[in-house]
Amino acid sequence: MLLPKERLNKVFREEQIDRPPCICPGGMMNMITAELMEEAGIRFPEAHTNARMMADLAAAVYEKGCFENYGVPFCMTIEAENLGAKVDLGTNFYEPHVVEYAITSVNEWERLVAANNRQGQGRADVVVEAIKLLKAKGNDVPVIGNITGPISMASSLMEPVVFYKELRKNNAKAHEFMEFVTGQLIAFAKRQIAAGADIIAISDPSGTGEILGPKLFEEFAVKYINKIVDSIHSENKYTIVHICGQMRKVYSGTAQIKSHVLSFDAIVSMREARKNLGDRLLMGNVSTYAIEFGEPGKVAALTERCVQDGVNIISPACGLGMKSPLKNVKSMLEAVTKGAANIDA
Repeated sequence: MLLPKERLNKVFREEQIDRPPCICPGGMMNMITAELMEEAGIRFPEAHTNARMMADLAAAVYEKGCFENYGVPFCMTIEAENLGAKVDLGTNFYEPHVVEYAITSVNEWERLVAANNRQGQGRADVVVEAIKLLKAKGNDVPVIGNITGPISMASSLMEPVVFYKELRKNNAKAHEFMEFVTGQLIAFAKRQIAAGADIIAISDPSGTGEILGPKLFEEFAVKYINKIVDSIHSENKYTIVHICGQMRKVYSGTAQIKSHVLSFDAIVSMREARKNLGDRLLMGNVSTYAIEFGEPGKVAALTERCVQDGVNIISPACGLGMKSPLKNVKSMLEAVTKGAANIDA
């Protein structure tokens, strides 16, 4: 039987495996639930600002039999906060979110201070230290670091509706803003890699083709995601890119994303994604609604469907709802291990 890190690495290398890995990267794809925090004795919002708590809570995800990885952080507000956006750190039942933007227009991007990757600057340092603590365990569990996607970070620094309009109306300045944002994200990703991250997941829910349309999706989302991916690949690390929304109108653009793995949410038919994306490595996409409000049998059936549809890595379709029962969360991993055992038998 393969160990978790070996199994996941074999997927990235497109080698034969015994069964699909079952992971939840972190970041936007938060894997922490209220019940897990209760069992671990670690709570939000404290775990967002304390490296030891963050690392221990990430470790509990694996130790409690939920997923086969460690992943930090548990939100996607860190980069925007360190560039001046104000963030509510949330509670045990809702995640951190931006409550005040840093700028009002792409014309103001030069006001932003490139602070999020300097030592002593906010929660980025907490994430880096948590990765070091997880890496120091020296076991065979993959450590996944996370960054916010470029469109999502940009639209966390200013009003999203204004941002989307200015992509067209103020195109040159919008590109300058995106270049700046992308540079900040690359620097944060490299800090996580230096701390010991094996994989970097990039989640860009606001970079959906449903909002941008095919042209702007390629011009802004694909272009700047690929700049980040290229930089991470130059460090010889693996990448996962998650895009939200329906993909039918943007499969051609999505195919241009250079990430090793592509991840989609529950609205996407993974059978259709496989048909449109050929032999690309796909991750997903068990409904988080079913995980939170369904029963273990339903979650297991959805997991098995993903395997049948050709998914290479099993994962939730998005971040878990904080009230998701642990029995439902665990049923994903139980389903893939049971399926592999039945095949061996």
